[in-house]
Amino acid sequence: MSVDLNTLKTPGPTITALTRPFWDAAAEGRLTIQHCEDCGKDVFYPRPICPHCWSRRLLWKDASGRGRLKSFSKVHKPGHPGWLPAAPYVVGLIELAEGPTMLSFILPGTQPLQVGDMLQLAPTAIGGRVLPAFKPVEPDAEEKPK
Repeated sequence: MSVDLNTLKTPGPTITALTRPFWDAAAEGRLTIQHCEDCGKDVFYPRPICPHCWSRRLLWKDASGRGRLKSFSKVHKPGHPGWLPAAPYVVGLIELAEGPTMLSFILPGTQPLQVGDMLQLAPTAIGGRVLPAFKPVEPDAEEKPK
C-alpha cells in the first residue's frame, strides 16, 4: 500500500460511554473486549448485556490480538470518499482467539490472503487516530518450503 493511511480524511468512530473503553484502548495500541463474569464468555461488539446469558456483569479485558480470517473483501469503491486514496484495500471478519468475531481493516502481507489465515493485531494510524487493524502472521523462515 503506497498511501499513508494516517493522512486519509475518513470519519472517526462514534464514541459513546459504552464504547469509550474500546476506543481508548485502541488509541493506546491495545485491543480490549468485554468478558462476562457470569458465563465466562468473551463479547464483541461492546454492549450492555451478555448475548450468551443476559448478564450485566461485563468487564473489559485485553485480548491477545490473535485471530483467524473468516472472510474478507477487497474494496475497490469505498462507501466514503475519504478512503479513495487507499483503494483497493481489504477488510475482513476476524475470529478472535477469545471467540468473538470482529470486522477490521487488513494490512497487506507478503502472500495473498486466504480464508483461515492467522492474523495478529497491528494498531495502525488511520485518518489521524490509531485503530485496531490486523495483519497476516508471516510464516517463520524454517517453516517456508525449500
